[in-house]
Amino acid sequence: MSTHARRERLLLADLLESAGPEAPTLCEGWRTRDLAAHVVVRERRADAVGGMLVKALQSRTERVRSEFAAKPYEELIQLIRTGPPRMSPFTLKQVDEAANTVEFFLHGEDVRRAQPDWTPREIDPVFADALWRRLETAARLYGRRSPVGLVLRRPNGQVTVAHRGTPVVTVTGEPSELLVFVSGRQDAARVELEGGEKDVERLRGARLGLEL
Repeated sequence: MSTHARRERLLLADLLESAGPEAPTLCEGWRTRDLAAHVVVRERRADAVGGMLVKALQSRTERVRSEFAAKPYEELIQLIRTGPPRMSPFTLKQVDEAANTVEFFLHGEDVRRAQPDWTPREIDPVFADALWRRLETAARLYGRRSPVGLVLRRPNGQVTVAHRGTPVVTVTGEPSELLVFVSGRQDAARVELEGGEKDVERLRGARLGLEL
């Protein structure tokens, strides 16, 4: 497995384990047990992940996820730590890096930032650059439902456009915070927004992210 994805996998497993099975998360309606089950199903049940992409298949995906959520929590954590089964495409380094680095990072923040006493994680410069590259690649997918033009800016001045249009709101923050914002977790992101007051309000309430 790749360096970033492997590290984020283990950090997520540690966060889930420390929080326990019934802790809140930023995923609406999900406790940590539900989030852990989602991660396991995504990697181990290719026959049941269609609902993450196609609305008509959501009921089956949710049914399988609920079945896994009923398993012992310790078993779910161990399945996350050990990674995908041998024949899974996620065992390929390139696939793991592309598909899991941001996925595991964001779910780790789903656990961390839902706790009342959470503190920001320190992100090293190499990982920050890696997150920025992934953000640049997927920015327009994340921002496709933005009700306003959306520009993402790092403190160092690097900029990427997530949605073209007017009026424009510029969101400034570290790559990790920008990812939290554009993935639909706006209220949990530590960013600065520049734009008209009503436009900023519309963006904060928008349904951003890759989900259906």
